[in-house]
Amino acid sequence: MASSDQTVLQFVPLSTSLSAKVHPLVIFNICDCFVRRPDQAERVIGTLLGSVLPDGTVDIRNSYVVPHNESSDQVALDIDYHHNMLSSHQKVNPKEVIVGWFSTGFGVSGGSALIHEFYSREVANPIHLTVDTGFTNGEASIKAFVSVNLSLGDQQLAAQFQEIPLDLRMVEAERVGFDILKTTAVDKLPTDMEGMESTMERLLALIDDTYKYVDDVVEGRVAPDNNIGRFISETVSSVPKISPSAFDKLVNDSLQDQLLLLYLSSITRTQLSLAEKLNTAAQIL
Repeated sequence: MASSDQTVLQFVPLSTSLSAKVHPLVIFNICDCFVRRPDQAERVIGTLLGSVLPDGTVDIRNSYVVPHNESSDQVALDIDYHHNMLSSHQKVNPKEVIVGWFSTGFGVSGGSALIHEFYSREVANPIHLTVDTGFTNGEASIKAFVSVNLSLGDQQLAAQFQEIPLDLRMVEAERVGFDILKTTAVDKLPTDMEGMESTMERLLALIDDTYKYVDDVVEGRVAPDNNIGRFISETVSSVPKISPSAFDKLVNDSLQDQLLLLYLSSITRTQLSLAEKLNTAAQIL
């Protein structure tokens, strides 16, 4: 029986450890750009900034929109605007680099491959983040994709988008703002004191949960966990030992500094407003 050569159609696999985490600021910025988009635009696209952590996780921390024109068979990006915005961002935070791009809409669309090809020239293996601002399935679906090459022998034919794990992470400062913005209606933004009060209430609740866990372990109702015990010990030891009077003085001094900054900013805002009105009056006269 004669043997024949066979051409194998295969995908080039990616590392299974690849994952991404996105901060709430990025999601809110994308939604804000979608609300402010031009009337004729069906979606917005833009650049994702961040860094790659030592464990290989892509940390998405910032973003900016890139103007574009899109049709059924082509996409035109404002590359000069993209490079200018990247240069401006890196002057403020040089550690943030391009890690991918975003688009609004449900899943991957036809023109996504063209845009992904452009960002592949900007960074190796970019992340494609999609935010469903239309609530297609009754929720704002947020997904992350990477490109997987489809090869026929040694010849690359096409690329396929493969979804990767995505985690929404936030620090405590971001959580305070997130709790306010995620509500459907807000009468007014909280003051500094109200924000501090909300943070202290959450802190007291966490301390009560810790007390309850320690009591349950001591009484034998819960099996002890060495990792949790070590974390509690490190947290307690990191708290500085100062007297109540010294702590009150520290808080009062900090509060006075903040009040002074608010006063100076208010004076500056008033001066700018007055100068603008005088300039307008001078142009009219």
